[in-house]
Amino acid sequence: MLTPQSRASVQAAAAETPVHHPDFDIAAERERSRALAAAQPKEPVAVVRDVDADGVPCRLYVPDGADGVVVHLHGGGFVLNDVEVHDAAVRRLANRSGRAVLSVDYRRPPEHRFPAAPDDVDTALAWLGAHAARHGLTGPLFVHGDSAGANLALVAALRHPGLFAAVVLIYPFLDPEGGSESYRTEAHGFDPAQARWYWEQYAATEADLRDPDLAPLRSDRLHTLPPTLVVTAEHDPLRDEGERLVAELAELGVDVVGTRYLGQVHGFWRHFQVFPQAEPLTRQVAGFLRAGA
Repeated sequence: MLTPQSRASVQAAAAETPVHHPDFDIAAERERSRALAAAQPKEPVAVVRDVDADGVPCRLYVPDGADGVVVHLHGGGFVLNDVEVHDAAVRRLANRSGRAVLSVDYRRPPEHRFPAAPDDVDTALAWLGAHAARHGLTGPLFVHGDSAGANLALVAALRHPGLFAAVVLIYPFLDPEGGSESYRTEAHGFDPAQARWYWEQYAATEADLRDPDLAPLRSDRLHTLPPTLVVTAEHDPLRDEGERLVAELAELGVDVVGTRYLGQVHGFWRHFQVFPQAEPLTRQVAGFLRAGA
């Protein structure tokens, strides 16, 4: 059953122009999201500064006494959102976890299609490896993402076996085929046509949709993952693909935890002013990251 906040969110989404509608304006939606994010209250973090990771813009958050670094990859269907839109949520993640967070402003489609985004993540990781000490960053490395960002986080871990101490994936966007049952039963505010549109913007070719760096459920490296937390929302079309990942990782011997948040819809983690469950989820993630090393 949807919570009252989830019902209100679904009703509000129904009044918006869907992304696959001919009148949908990507640039205008990006600016609208940035304006809404700018109005959010933001927790202070000891150090917040923008950095150039060899051409990839990033924002670094360092709470007092930070040990370890979390690489955060924002959601938004690969197309929408950015470091500014995720600023308030990332501040909370840094403060709750006690880890520094590097939020990566990867290139987005349709201007920059696959593999621009995962390649930018690679560049940021290489920069971090070379410059962490200069920025006072010590301790283990983690990767975290929500939705499309969780796809990129998983791909980063698969591209770099052994690099991360733990992986956190919040309602990951993993399957371009969208073939799971939850696409038919849980399309609340995020329907299959929207999902297809995001994949169409991201993939440069039809073959890309079968590339494990875009569709990581196809990877033959899943067994290489470190301890992994996968969070799903009960009323999210992406629920089943996230839970399929949990089951497959368990069979492969990966130390995996799967958590389903009841009553929730896709996207709830970032909207802490709307969804009371966003704060407990952030604290769960923080605890998992603190336990990671």
